[in-house]
Amino acid sequence: MAPLRVLCIHGYRQNGSSFREKTGALRKLLKKQLELVYITAPLTVQTAATEEVPNEENNSVPTPGGNEEPRGWWFSDIQARSFNAQQRCEASLGLDESISAVREAVKAQGPFDGVLGFSQGAAFVAMLCSLQEQKLELELDFRFSILVAGFRSACEEHQKFYDAPLQIPSLHVFGLEDRVIPDSMSRDLLPSFQDPQVLIHPGGHFVPAAAAHRQTYLDFLKQFQ
Repeated sequence: MAPLRVLCIHGYRQNGSSFREKTGALRKLLKKQLELVYITAPLTVQTAATEEVPNEENNSVPTPGGNEEPRGWWFSDIQARSFNAQQRCEASLGLDESISAVREAVKAQGPFDGVLGFSQGAAFVAMLCSLQEQKLELELDFRFSILVAGFRSACEEHQKFYDAPLQIPSLHVFGLEDRVIPDSMSRDLLPSFQDPQVLIHPGGHFVPAAAAHRQTYLDFLKQFQ
C-alpha cells in the first residue's frame, strides 16, 4: 500500500527545510503511512522580529535550513511586515501570494492526498480548505487536513473563511502547555469544521510524535488508505 502524500505547511519564521527537520520524529513514526512534502512560504520575515517566539522549547524558532530564510504566509501588521496570531487587523499582507505558491506546488509536485500545517501554517490550511470547498481554488483537492497548533485568524478580511463549517475530515492537534498558540485558540478553530477529530498532548508548541500518539494518527489516516 503506497503511503499517503501530504503537503506540509510550516509555521511562521520557519521554512520548508527547518520544518522538515522539526518533524523528523513524525516522519519516522508514520513512515509507512505518509510521504511528507515540504514547501516554503513566499514572504521573507525580518530576522529581528520576535513575534511568535517565546523563550521555551518551541518549533517556531527557525532552524537553519540550507540557504532558506525565515518565512511567513501572511503579515498581520502591514507596516511592520510582521505577524502576531493575537493581533486584530482589518487587512493582511501577502495571503494571495501564499495561495499562489500552494497552487503552484500542487501543480508541480501533486497530487496530494492531504495537507498538514503547523501554527500559522495550520491557520493557513483552514483557509485553503475553505477555498477548496467554495471551489475558488480548483487545483486543490485535499481529502483530509491535519492542523497542529492551529487557530482562527484575527484579521477581519479572513472571517469569510469561517462562514460555514468545513466538510473536509480534519485532525486538530494541540498542546496544553503551548505558550505561543494557547490551546484555547486551537479550540476556537474547531467549530469551523463539521466533524473535527482532536489529539491533545501535554506539551508545548511542537508537532507531537511520541509512541502514545501513533494510534490516534493511524485511526484518523486509515479511512483514506
